[in-house]
Amino acid sequence: MRFDLMHPADQLVMIMNRIYYGGMTTTSGGNLSIRDENGDIWITPSGIDKGNLTRDDIILVKPDGTLIGNHVPSVELPFHRDIYRQRPDLKAILHAHPPTLVGFSLARIIPDIYLVPSASLFCGEVSMAAYDVPGSEGLGAKISQEFAKGYNTVMLENHGVVCGARDLFRAFMAFETLDFCGRIQIQAHKVGTPHSLTKAQVTMDSEKAHPPMDAFVSHQVTSEECAARRDMCKLIHRAYDQRLFNSTQGTFSQRMSDGSFLITPYHVDRKYIEPEDIVRIKNGMCEAGKTPSRSALLHQEIYRKHPEIGSVIIAHPPAIMAFACTDAEFDSRLIPESYIMLRDVKRLPYAASTLDVEGTAAAFSEKTPVIIISNQCVIVTGTSLLNAFDRLEVLDYSAKAIIAAKDIGPVVMISDQEVSEIEDAFHLK
Repeated sequence: MRFDLMHPADQLVMIMNRIYYGGMTTTSGGNLSIRDENGDIWITPSGIDKGNLTRDDIILVKPDGTLIGNHVPSVELPFHRDIYRQRPDLKAILHAHPPTLVGFSLARIIPDIYLVPSASLFCGEVSMAAYDVPGSEGLGAKISQEFAKGYNTVMLENHGVVCGARDLFRAFMAFETLDFCGRIQIQAHKVGTPHSLTKAQVTMDSEKAHPPMDAFVSHQVTSEECAARRDMCKLIHRAYDQRLFNSTQGTFSQRMSDGSFLITPYHVDRKYIEPEDIVRIKNGMCEAGKTPSRSALLHQEIYRKHPEIGSVIIAHPPAIMAFACTDAEFDSRLIPESYIMLRDVKRLPYAASTLDVEGTAAAFSEKTPVIIISNQCVIVTGTSLLNAFDRLEVLDYSAKAIIAAKDIGPVVMISDQEVSEIEDAFHLK
């Protein structure tokens, strides 16, 4: 999808829709704007249902203050203007009040953007602006002062967050990523003490190279491949909607009967990924004109070592990432389904999937279909795409259950004897 070719009004509606239906704002909350090259500001309206916003609801504010549209602009227009005056490099501003980030704003704490490697790259360093009345000149001054210092992401005391970027989608990525960090941090505190990455570790991840692969031109697409591309997109969209990963993070792959495999592309929005975006890898070569996920070599090695594996998923659900970012051990002996699906979940050190591809691939087995990489991700394998996705869901639900139990009482796991009975009943030994 060419987001940059969409009209500003359509961009604002699309992103507000994602924010609202992602549970990160309310019917009346939040506001977005885009500044055109000529100084025009397109902004969401005040008092209009964010869940049913249309392009006709968007307000155009001319440089001289003239308003064009069917409604009045957001009451927060003053701080949007102030930020644009301070930062001519910014072309889009996003402001919303997701519950997680509101919680941090109440505690006057900035989420830890170093729990996972990519967060600081999308958000940059984050600042906190002092409280003031919404829509007031004082609030605008306090927020714009932080942006004037070079920050692109600013938390607001007892309010929410503001993100600025060179386009609205990048502002949304920063916003969504910061919310992910906040949710990981909150849940991590329930199971242990979160461990932050060093800037050197973050840099190591950001400098991770794309896999060196020759290109091939595909002259024929089989019905098997068409079905696989379709099914992958459906489950990728579902994974995004269930917040198992965010816009640009998370990888699916699926083995084909000829030994090739399909994998998600690098840096394509998971919400709108289409069958033609999926990348085919064959005989160590990449489909021409496309850039596969940077983890393509790991997927390739897993398939080479394990003929029984038909699909691999890499994801970052906040609940299981709470375990990945702490020393807390994840134990699948919660309910029979959890143990049957997940068995013995292993943990590998940060960056193992990059620095030791062969060792990471070798760590999988029938008894270990899931691996946690500290501060990075979870890798889930399955006999099929649906089996791997089901396993990912069970992993996320199980982690959520453990975290919920922490607020209720001591966690009691299924006993060794009960595990043995499960293994006998389901032929798992």
